[in-house]
Amino acid sequence: MVGRLSGFLAIMLCLGLAFLYGPIVSVVVYSFNESRLVTVWAGFSTHWYGELARNEQIRTAAGISIEIAFMAASLALVLGTLTGFALSRWRRFRGRAVFAALATAPLVMPEVITGLSLLLLFVALEQWTGWPKGRGVATIVIAHTTLGLAYVAIVVEARLAAFDRSLEEAALDLGARPATVFARITLPLIAPALVAGWLLAFTLSFDDLVIASFTAGPASTTLPMVIFSSVRLGVSPQINALATILLTIVTVAVTISSWLVGTHQES
Repeated sequence: MVGRLSGFLAIMLCLGLAFLYGPIVSVVVYSFNESRLVTVWAGFSTHWYGELARNEQIRTAAGISIEIAFMAASLALVLGTLTGFALSRWRRFRGRAVFAALATAPLVMPEVITGLSLLLLFVALEQWTGWPKGRGVATIVIAHTTLGLAYVAIVVEARLAAFDRSLEEAALDLGARPATVFARITLPLIAPALVAGWLLAFTLSFDDLVIASFTAGPASTTLPMVIFSSVRLGVSPQINALATILLTIVTVAVTISSWLVGTHQES
């Protein structure tokens, strides 16, 4: 039986939603503001979207961020899936507790410490081996892969924990090879977890500011770094327009992924 919300709970719910989404709505509304002042409404205009399209710095930073996020999410998916399999399928092996702690440490580690430790690691490697030659896209990808790996491993491990292994055992009993069982049974059943893990790792990489600030170089400025630098000098209506575009992309991506997951579960 579904109960009705009391008046007090309904008011608290509305206030909570307004607190969470009110600022986002204001950003979207003022992205169509004609005035240069983001808090003074001067009429409807798409002028700032045109200015954003002509902003070479933001376009370049957005391209770098997408490139880094795609590579980091893909690497995190592979390594995180292997880690999730190890933690789920092999419950007892020497050093498992240490392995699990190290694999999930980025979840609770402050990003400042993670970024600083990776910076010191890259500096030491450059002194000892000559690689990497300074900081750039490669170092950010490695850093973001380290961060995303932990999240992918947790998602995959949770999916495998609820996995019905009798399907795999039945296929093996019927003569299927382990690789065939994985490709035709295991992989399709854990596909929603893999998609969710990849999207999560992509979002974390694209959104990261702290770790990227430690591991980036002069030619690898990411979009969050550009936005942060711009906001420090005052919020520009271009930032509102950029935020609106990103919000639209995220909304569409989440809707499509939810539809795909729902379709997969129904089938």
